[in-house]
Amino acid sequence: MISNNPGLSRFLESYGIILVVIVMMAILYATQPATFLSAGNLSNILKQNAYPAMLALGMFVVIITAGIDLSVGSVLGLAIICIAVADKAGTPWPLVLLVGPLVGIASGLVNGLGYTMLKLPHPFIMTLGTLNIARGLTSLISQAPISGLQTEVRYPGQKVFDLGIFTPPAGIPLSFFLVIACAVGLWFFLNRTNMGRHIFAIGGNPQAARVSGIDVDRVLVYVYAICGFFAGLAALLLAGRTDSGFPLAGVGNELDAIAAVIIGGASFFGGRGTVLGVLAGVLIMGLLRNGLNLNNISPFWQQILIGLIIIIAVYIDVLRRRAATRK
Repeated sequence: MISNNPGLSRFLESYGIILVVIVMMAILYATQPATFLSAGNLSNILKQNAYPAMLALGMFVVIITAGIDLSVGSVLGLAIICIAVADKAGTPWPLVLLVGPLVGIASGLVNGLGYTMLKLPHPFIMTLGTLNIARGLTSLISQAPISGLQTEVRYPGQKVFDLGIFTPPAGIPLSFFLVIACAVGLWFFLNRTNMGRHIFAIGGNPQAARVSGIDVDRVLVYVYAICGFFAGLAALLLAGRTDSGFPLAGVGNELDAIAAVIIGGASFFGGRGTVLGVLAGVLIMGLLRNGLNLNNISPFWQQILIGLIIIIAVYIDVLRRRAATRK
């Protein structure tokens, strides 16, 4: 039995989500052998899931603390419009590339400072307010798409990484490498720095963290700023991919980010989860959508299936937590 085999249990705990990805890919290949593994389709999967992966990485940091950020989709929308406006105003492209992350950080600081200074009972309240504020500001700035961005601004979302030094295999987008670089950096931050350990400690037991000398409020402000930063990076990737900033960008993406984190094995109760699991959660959602599209299944089934997967993932987390409390 798995329960009597600690080694197998630890393996499934760490890598079970990867097995799910492999099984999904096998099923999709079996149903669409001529299309699924084509270079074009695989490249599309990587491109389409780059900016959701950025959002999910930021959301992961928040969920580790048993918090939530409902504003990331709207922050993405605000950031992408600001990127387009700055580009059209003739701003030098190196500065335009900084606009998205800076808008994201500023929005995250508003969330973190508002939540901690106002002593709100849950970040749901603060981030729900910011969701509406950011979406309203986005529409005030522009109610129509702004297209025709500078080549350098589009570059992060373009298909092939080619600086004349190193060109990866054809069809692999630069955005994929950016996501991997950010994931590795986030893993190092969470697992090899004091701040990262404090973030996990707060998610495990905030009262114990306070007693041990951790400045919980300060750490939470950093956490929401990090989440905003990743939302700004997501905006930059989406702007490059679509060659535009549009006011409806990011609508509903906060729910996808939360879903990817939970599907990837993180706990709503805080204190657990891995960067690898988050990326796997994003890929599972991307493969699900891709498979349904390849098999000409209504996109409404995507919403139904993802909703069911979220419920199952959270229920498994609840069962795991109950089992841990009995030990």
